[in-house]
Amino acid sequence: MPAAATTTSTPAAVAPPPAFAARATSVEGSPVREILALTERPGIISLAGGLPAPELFDTEGLRTAYEAAFSVSARRALQYSTTEGAPELREAVAARASARGLPTGPDDVVITSGSQQALTLITATLVEPGDVVLVENPTYLAALQCFRLAGARVVAVPCDAEGILPDALADVVARERPKLLYTVPTFQNPTGRTLPAARRAAVADTAARLGLWLVEDDPYGELRYEGSDVPWLAAHPGAEDRTALLGSFSKVMAPGLRLGWLRAPAALRRAAVVAKQAADLHTSTVDQLAAAHYLAAVDLDAHIAAVRTAYRERRDALQSALSRTLEADCEWNLPAGGMFTWARLPEDHDAADLLRTAVAHGVAFVPGAPFYATAPDPRTLRLSFTTHTPAEITEGVGRLGAALEEYEDKRLR
Repeated sequence: MPAAATTTSTPAAVAPPPAFAARATSVEGSPVREILALTERPGIISLAGGLPAPELFDTEGLRTAYEAAFSVSARRALQYSTTEGAPELREAVAARASARGLPTGPDDVVITSGSQQALTLITATLVEPGDVVLVENPTYLAALQCFRLAGARVVAVPCDAEGILPDALADVVARERPKLLYTVPTFQNPTGRTLPAARRAAVADTAARLGLWLVEDDPYGELRYEGSDVPWLAAHPGAEDRTALLGSFSKVMAPGLRLGWLRAPAALRRAAVVAKQAADLHTSTVDQLAAAHYLAAVDLDAHIAAVRTAYRERRDALQSALSRTLEADCEWNLPAGGMFTWARLPEDHDAADLLRTAVAHGVAFVPGAPFYATAPDPRTLRLSFTTHTPAEITEGVGRLGAALEEYEDKRLR
């Protein structure tokens, strides 16, 4: 039999897939996350990340809470849940908010996968491409990413050492007609500063008079080391019907739980629930139930008091080490709470350049420039004091001082 005929064909040209959305290529990654990856090397003392101290986690209490979540109803713990969140956890969040001076009911609360998701939901609900969003300058880096990913035009509000300047805010609102103002008014990330009560009242009044949504992010408010609590922005007259308050269990329980919450006016809250349904249906049921059991069985305020004591000691260790080590023309603040100290190097210094030398000396920090919406100050840097012991912090600042000396020697050559 003759051999079977064979045929060959030239493969058809392969068309590339369509391009990414413009927003996916226009927003840069977080330098904080990149620095955290860099500093995982053994021997690095990282003053970079805003990480809670793992040795202060209530490991046994949380283990018991998870066991309770399964023993009471494993079927419920492993099942789908409502988008708004487990009723008992919403009740606990509402009770804690009310105890802090903001009357809140369970129906006012939505449980989210960290407060970062709450910010994402509010952004999805309120912000369209081209809308103006106002922020403090500098501000939380992930918020800048969130707003830019939504296509917003981010405008900075003038600030001083205490935060937003109310008169400047009114001028910017009148000129820019923004959709919302995003603020971290208590122990701000990255600066550690706190907006005084009188300014909060003025911000609320401006929002009411000129028509503005307020997004108040409060992950650090319970970590106060001195002074008196300042009422939430959401509690001031004029802010009641226009403030989305974002809270988190990451800094007072454990960040690995990825549990946050949103308190918002009814219409905004309902829209955020729809956005959450599209995003993830609901937050992890088992984590919510474990958190609810934990809050019912453990005195969280007593745990927070112990954390405050440890963090205050670490903050003071950082302040003392900076005073002994850095030059007189360096500046830094003394935060009354939170996790961060904001510092500024002398004229003509660049914190990003210093970081390269610092890592070689075995210490890391976060340069401040990425936190600015506009006009970044390259001399600024953020130092976190919560992750390490006072002795480690003292050693880290000593390494930072040596790095600064080497950096300055190189500049003078």
